[in-house]
Amino acid sequence: MKNILVLCTGNSCRSVIGEALINHLGGTRFTGYSAGSQPAGQVNSGALSVLQQHDVDTSGLGSKGLESFTETPIDLVITVCDNAAAEACPIFPGKAQKVHWGLPDPAEVTGDQKTVNAAFEQTFQQLEQRISALIALPDALSDSEWLSALAQIHEQSI
Repeated sequence: MKNILVLCTGNSCRSVIGEALINHLGGTRFTGYSAGSQPAGQVNSGALSVLQQHDVDTSGLGSKGLESFTETPIDLVITVCDNAAAEACPIFPGKAQKVHWGLPDPAEVTGDQKTVNAAFEQTFQQLEQRISALIALPDALSDSEWLSALAQIHEQSI
């Protein structure tokens, strides 16, 4: 079982969707968690809505800080902050392997409800694609092969 922490600044949208998808798709091989360096304090309703539309369990989801994981052994940290938008990525202080899968923040999208919903759907689809590829990786990869494959997953989905 690998523990995967999806990390962003506010822990209200992208990282929460990632956590839920890892737990939904990961079976007995992966457990997903999420946190933020400056947690918003609540999960964005758009994130909850898109997860529910895809029949992904939302029970137990919340906006948490990094301090929530000082006692949890984390194997992999996936940062999802958007460097293109000059968003500062938080740093996980533990020894976990780290990979960056930058995504635009759907909470920043403005416009009518259809436009906002489409942004959350796009985030869901991108994370589902990447997490499905992660889960499909064989168990027998070395640490360097694992990290290289995770980086390729991001590059192939841009």
